[in-house]
Amino acid sequence: MPTADELISPDSVRRLAAVLQETSPGNSDWQRVAGSQSALGTLGLSERARTVGDAVLADCDGDYEKLAHAVRKALIRPDLTGWMIWPVTEAVATAATESGADRHFDDGLHLLAQLTPRLTGEFALRTFLNADLERTLATARTWTDSPDPAVRRLASEGTRPRLPWARQVPELNRRPKATVPLLDRLRTDSSQVVRRSVANHLNDISRLDAGLAAEVAARWMHNPVSTTPALVRHAMRTLVKKGEPAALELVGFHGSRDDLEVVGPLAEETEISMGGTLVFSARVTNASDQPVSLAIDYVIHHMKANGKQAPKVFKLAKRGLAPGESAELTRSHSFRPISTRVYYPGAHAVQLQVNGHQFDKVDFRLVEAEEAS
Repeated sequence: MPTADELISPDSVRRLAAVLQETSPGNSDWQRVAGSQSALGTLGLSERARTVGDAVLADCDGDYEKLAHAVRKALIRPDLTGWMIWPVTEAVATAATESGADRHFDDGLHLLAQLTPRLTGEFALRTFLNADLERTLATARTWTDSPDPAVRRLASEGTRPRLPWARQVPELNRRPKATVPLLDRLRTDSSQVVRRSVANHLNDISRLDAGLAAEVAARWMHNPVSTTPALVRHAMRTLVKKGEPAALELVGFHGSRDDLEVVGPLAEETEISMGGTLVFSARVTNASDQPVSLAIDYVIHHMKANGKQAPKVFKLAKRGLAPGESAELTRSHSFRPISTRVYYPGAHAVQLQVNGHQFDKVDFRLVEAEEAS
């Protein structure tokens, strides 16, 4: 993954200033934009976008019409593209929503749709959503009919409740159902990129309202096209990992706790040194008289800094078992240091989770290397 400095870099800011200077001379020769590169320092990506966006806005004296005119003139240049677009969209969104003129709000959304094929306008759309949710969603609905897949994607991606790197839209968290009509219109889109956004959006909704997300996915599965099952599988991934029965059923897993006999997990060792590996085995048997389809996961209960355990679910296997059939499972789980997780010594546990049902825990200890026996 490129760093923030590689994406919105001093060089990209210089190139943005050069494009604006060549297409719209004046506006203080866009000196604030050119000079904003020196303020980037160690800023993160979104902070860089807003810093440069503020400079774009300042060079236009905060005047939306002056800014929109300059941006549209710059759009004739194919080199107005890539990550330099994000600051431009931020400036457009701020000017359009703060001008107080209805015509500027609507034109700003239109300009955002013109800019989004050059990178994306999804982050700046949050400013519009926070300013007037209903009006912005109404415009996004028109984007779902656009011939450009980048604009159609903007309708879904920009309105996601939990869009990464983006500012929050509290009203979307309170009203996750508000964006469902957009997803209904885009779920069968011809573009895989658009459908991926729809799936990620519904997955966001599932974190806010599991029942709503499962209900929407079930409705789509009642009237599917060839791409629907894959979309629903991706959209339901969080609920499947949590073991939500409705989500598991939607993606094809069936088999209740009463259908299963589970032995294990059986750990080879009950004391693991930091950086070492937990090795365990288990057996899952279909004790019913009907075939079952199983999502088999395992849960590691990690010791945290506060002395309490916190569970983390990991994928283990997918199995279809005939009546009386068993699945023998073995897994090695590493405790070597990684950047995304800190391990603490002390009591841990591992257990199996099958179709969302958790079985007996087995305790083990994670110890400092010099303490290992």
